[in-house]
This record gives sequence, C-alpha cells and structure tokens, in this order.
Amino acid sequence: MLEGKAVVEDTDMPARMQAAATSAASRALDLFDVDDCRAIAGHIKTEFDRRYGVGWQCVVGASFGCFFTHSSGTFIYFSLERLTFLLFKAAAVAAAASCDTSGIS
Repeated sequence: MLEGKAVVEDTDMPARMQAAATSAASRALDLFDVDDCRAIAGHIKTEFDRRYGVGWQCVVGASFGCFFTHSSGTFIYFSLERLTFLLFKAAAVAAAASCDTSGIS
C-alpha cells in the first residue's frame, strides 16, 4: 500500500463511501503505473459499479477541469500521491431536479 494519505477537497458522499473511494484509489495505484491514469480510473469505476450499482464515472489525472451533474450523495474529489481523483455517479436526465451540479478546475 502507498504511504500517502488521501486529501478530500470536496464531497457529498457518506463517510463510508468516501473511505471506499480513497481505498479503491490506493489499491489502483498499487496495481497500475502512476502514469496510467486511464487504467487507474477504469479500476475505480469498475469497483464502484460492482459495489454500488452501474453509472459511476471516474477521472484521474494531474490537471483537469470539468463540469458535471451527479446524483446527490455520490460525488468525491480528492488527491492521493501526485494525482487528483474525481468520482461520481452520473445523474439520469429525468432525475436532474434531485441532483447537484458541480464544477472543478
């Protein structure tokens, strides 16, 4: 396991789900090269799809901007080692009234 501790920048996830997200990221960094952001993101997405149902999106990198709509209670933005992680469950268009919109840069 990596020595670094995740630093949560923003979230609306319950504490247990936050811990699952940072743990999944740590495991992914143990499995893949730190430069293989696509594989890291895919690993985290697959783990969350399996654990919490399909529809999760994951972005991993050193620098990115985004704007998205997510289901309430499913968003986390954190740093671990030299990478930044964005994980959220996509909102269904019909359910947009009960969702949050977030922007990160």
